[in-house]
Amino acid sequence: MSLLLPTQLVFNIGFYAVVPFLALVMSEDLGLGAAAVGLVLGARTFSQQGMFLLGGVIADRWGSRRSILTGCVIRAAGYFGLAASDSFWPFLLSAVLTGVGGAFFSPAIEGLVGTLDRARTSATTTDSGGQGTPPHNVFAWLVLIGEIGAVAGPLIGLGLLPFGFPVVAASAGGLFLAVGATLWVLLPHHAGSTGNGGEPEPEPDTSGMRGAFACLEDRRFVLFAALFGVNLLAYNQLYFALPLELGQGDSGVGSLAILFAIASVLTIALQLPMSALATRLGPTAALRTGFICIAAGFASIILLGRTGLHLLPGLPVLTGPVALVTLLGLGHMLVGPAGMRQVHRFAGHQPLGAYYGLLASCGGIAVLTGNGLTGVLRDTLGSTCSWVLLILLALVSATLLPRFLPATSVHPAPPGRPARPVLPPVLPSVPDQKVQS
Repeated sequence: MSLLLPTQLVFNIGFYAVVPFLALVMSEDLGLGAAAVGLVLGARTFSQQGMFLLGGVIADRWGSRRSILTGCVIRAAGYFGLAASDSFWPFLLSAVLTGVGGAFFSPAIEGLVGTLDRARTSATTTDSGGQGTPPHNVFAWLVLIGEIGAVAGPLIGLGLLPFGFPVVAASAGGLFLAVGATLWVLLPHHAGSTGNGGEPEPEPDTSGMRGAFACLEDRRFVLFAALFGVNLLAYNQLYFALPLELGQGDSGVGSLAILFAIASVLTIALQLPMSALATRLGPTAALRTGFICIAAGFASIILLGRTGLHLLPGLPVLTGPVALVTLLGLGHMLVGPAGMRQVHRFAGHQPLGAYYGLLASCGGIAVLTGNGLTGVLRDTLGSTCSWVLLILLALVSATLLPRFLPATSVHPAPPGRPARPVLPPVLPSVPDQKVQS
């Protein structure tokens, strides 16, 4: 853990030093239209999130260390490509490479963290006679540390931007190469290490690609992942729909920067308390409450508008956008750790990387298709219809997702290992939940 969290911090610093400025660079420096900008940003997101399943399988088969190091090299190549690009196609290819790099290292890191969380939960359950819970969800720490990087990254990028975007992109590329070199030295060579001397991962499944893709055969988990993907689609609206909404209201880049700062500060201040609340509520109530908060955030932009009330003449309070960012952030902080913690309960003795990969891939598909649908609605019927669609999707997830939580059951163990029950949920799930076979 002492190595994984700083790695996540530096990864997010490098990422957020570049990505927030891509649209500006493409539109102003390269002279690309909105359609081309949207294509590049959409392809970058999908190339990362949409390939997480494949990246997770690769992490399970290669080992986390090799997958993380490969991802660092690929993402560095993408950033160096962005620095050198002066037209649409090289920029698109380089942006896709940055996403592919993330698809290599992010599932590997999440798999290692999931292994640590599983070991801590197992130890706590054993020590307390099956009734205990870990003091903190390690995924909440992963989100918290990553969010600190999300705050520092844009500030570093903004400081370097006067020297030109190529300097920003090349600096991020150099940062990823430096991280890769550090991990090459410090990350243990055996693939099963959590990187901090913790418990080893379960022995990898050697039954071939069918075993690697076992998560696709678990229809309950596929449905869970599809509904959980709405969370990523919803949070993506901070970078897609919210800037468009503010642009219509002529609120300016400064207002958008303030809203991003509010979102980051909320996450840094409240992620651990919200994770503790989710643990007390249990996965059913936490997921349902989180998605209802998300739906309420989208409703607030309709009810309060893009500028809202004014304290003084000419000074917009941005009531609607602030309510959107606040409610969306609170909902995301409940849904994210609560949902990700269910993955190792679905996986049982199967390798974790593919399961986390499928979860992220469903999020990438949700962003690609959801942004496309809401964009068409925004262009044809107006922004209100696009917000209504997002509200409906959040409410569908709030209603259906708890029905597909993993049930407490015994998964078959690999040959030569005794079967053991899947770890019980933090609190009981919905009463009418069916037991998995």
